[in-house]
Amino acid sequence: MSAAPDTAAVGEYLRGLQARIIETLQAEDGAPFLRDAWTREPGDKLQGEGLSQLVEEGGLLERGGCNFSHVKGRALPPSATQHRAELAGAPFEAMGVSLVLHPRNPYVPTVHMNVRMLAAFPAGREAVTWFGGGMDLTPYYGFEVDAQHFHVTCRDALSPFGDDKYPRFKKWCDEYFYLKHRAEPRGIGGVFYDDFAELGFERSFAMMRAVGDAFLHAYLPIVQRRRDLPYGERERDFQAYRRGRYVEFNLVWDRGTLFGLQSGGRTESILMSMPPIVKWRYHWNPALGTPEARLYTDFLRPRDWASWAPA
Repeated sequence: MSAAPDTAAVGEYLRGLQARIIETLQAEDGAPFLRDAWTREPGDKLQGEGLSQLVEEGGLLERGGCNFSHVKGRALPPSATQHRAELAGAPFEAMGVSLVLHPRNPYVPTVHMNVRMLAAFPAGREAVTWFGGGMDLTPYYGFEVDAQHFHVTCRDALSPFGDDKYPRFKKWCDEYFYLKHRAEPRGIGGVFYDDFAELGFERSFAMMRAVGDAFLHAYLPIVQRRRDLPYGERERDFQAYRRGRYVEFNLVWDRGTLFGLQSGGRTESILMSMPPIVKWRYHWNPALGTPEARLYTDFLRPRDWASWAPA
């Protein structure tokens, strides 16, 4: 029998990652994040602990949160075993850091990042551990230099783990963050992977750390370039309309949201990703030639952003 996975080391890293991200975001935003520590006692559907940290009506962030959770359950929910039927019903342990940031300024994109580990303990067999994660960017007004920077940072974080990882995980991200009912990407992507264990526990854990550590390098330069751009009601209106796509994806397609709800997780923490102001319109498209239309024609399609160069 091989040694049990060192889940304590994963938890220690994730707590530290959350602390570093929150410290940096509070300095950028100027407003303190609410801290909501929670526990689940024996007898609950899930047992464990976590820390939800959230800011609303901040200087930079209209709403943003970064959650850490570490839970154990009696049986994996269907959303976690759709590709691993042999583990259905096995006891499990899951932990991760997940964040979604909705800036106030429409020129600053929404961003999502998640890194996580899940271990299953099937009766009479060795533990099965896998990792997942990634980050993706959802602009409302696109800038090629921002898209390039985000993707290059993701590519460079993954390069020590094989030249195949970035193109493979970029494609996975493009395909995953896709609203099938609208035949439309959610944003400009990034990287995404799940059910990953092919490098063994230690190297797979190292790759997860590389993704988590890359987040601030990928996002902060974009924030600092765009946060002071002037905007008006037109830009805010379009931002609210496009945020509707974010809501639709998270509630209809996102596996993480489904896992949290199906496993009995904390609803407020799971739905932290919802933007504060959203609009829907019936069969509306921006006028051709406008900056809003350019989001659709130039950005909401798969592109090799890491290789983009000014014409």
